[in-house]
Amino acid sequence: MGMATRLTGRMIVAAAMFGVGVGCGAAAFADSGGGGSDSGTPSSRTCGKGEVWDSRSQKCVKAEYNVLPDKQLADNAYALARSGRYAEALAVLDLMKDPETPVALNYRGYTLRRMGRVDEGIGYYLKSVALDPNYAQVREYLGEAYVVKGDVPRAEQQLRAIKKICGVTCPQYQELAVAIADPVGWR
Repeated sequence: MGMATRLTGRMIVAAAMFGVGVGCGAAAFADSGGGGSDSGTPSSRTCGKGEVWDSRSQKCVKAEYNVLPDKQLADNAYALARSGRYAEALAVLDLMKDPETPVALNYRGYTLRRMGRVDEGIGYYLKSVALDPNYAQVREYLGEAYVVKGDVPRAEQQLRAIKKICGVTCPQYQELAVAIADPVGWR
């Protein structure tokens, strides 16, 4: 069975469970491997170990404190984590001047969860939610962490919160709906 067929099936299951329209399109489900929705960050895969992508100069630079603004460091860390380079992602997050922003906390939680340190990741997600309760991506990832732990009621709470933030057609809602509908297959 091809990827599109599996994704269409997942969309139908999610639609049936959560009342989502099936005509939403498969693009939002393009990366349902437990990674969640993508923020369009640059790929750090092209940079070597110990380097980060500098969007200003359009080249890789040595990863060190104050080399890039925090937003770019966070984007690089997220791209590293999404490509499975978790230790490097955490090291880049450690270079930030303010590692306590909702985005930085979310990306740290994401990285830790993907490393299998789910409870620790949840702690960072909760800190991020406390700082910005309307940040849909952190709520998606928190919900996914609850799915990993088998706590579907808490995952559903996050799904309801996302629905209030951006509705049922936003990628964060759709990704979490798939995870809840198919806790084993979504990863």
